[in-house]
Amino acid sequence: MNNKMTAVFTVNLDGECFWSGMFEGTEKRPKTLSMGDYGIKRGLDRVLKTLKEHEITATVFVPGLIAKNHPDAVEKILDGGHELAFHGHTHRPMHLLKKDEIEEEFALGTEVLAKLSGKKPLGFRAPEGEVTKEAFEAAVSHGYGYSSSLYDNDMPYWHKDLKGSLLEIPMNWNLHDFPYFAFNYGPAFPSGQGRVSSYQRVTENYIEEFDAYLHYGLTYVPQFTPQSIGSPGKIQILEKILAHVDQYRDEIEIRTCGELLGKIK
Repeated sequence: MNNKMTAVFTVNLDGECFWSGMFEGTEKRPKTLSMGDYGIKRGLDRVLKTLKEHEITATVFVPGLIAKNHPDAVEKILDGGHELAFHGHTHRPMHLLKKDEIEEEFALGTEVLAKLSGKKPLGFRAPEGEVTKEAFEAAVSHGYGYSSSLYDNDMPYWHKDLKGSLLEIPMNWNLHDFPYFAFNYGPAFPSGQGRVSSYQRVTENYIEEFDAYLHYGLTYVPQFTPQSIGSPGKIQILEKILAHVDQYRDEIEIRTCGELLGKIK
């Protein structure tokens, strides 16, 4: 191992906004919305319980509308000592929005999260889809210090075109549970209608990546989504990953995104 590895555990509490923000007309699809609601009603508690059992503080990215509609979920997150971060307001993909709509997303979502938590969030993760130059500029104008929206590295870096005012904490699709498990007939997700992945293989993917990041001293940024990872069977994936991580606690640093920002500054 060359350098000490940093692990940053993140949770995306998209709720029903994943479906309503990504697909038009889902307000008339109660079955589709209910999959997101499962993450609020059942999945979140299991994820928070598992993190607590392994003494891990995570960064939880929440859309403003989810926070507004489910303040009790935000309270659970804060009571667990986790960092609350911005994940859009409506969870609409930002590359489909005009500049003034992006500004509105940041203004409304930031206000909701700040009101519920008592402080402005330090960073954001763009909703699934694309992030844009205008979104990064809006983040800086609203005082955000970090983004976790891109997939171009396995170490944090400063956005040069923003004069070093925004830290990027990049991710990897291999470390995101939602693409492995999310499925819906209509609207079709994924569009190719692939089936749910093997729980064992997904667990191995996370662990194999962890071992490689540890070897090279990189920054491991897994993502977990309560509506998918929070089922009775799949929560065991998270439990097994964290049990593996526990074996190396003396060799790694576990931080929230906000703590990583503070360390690098």
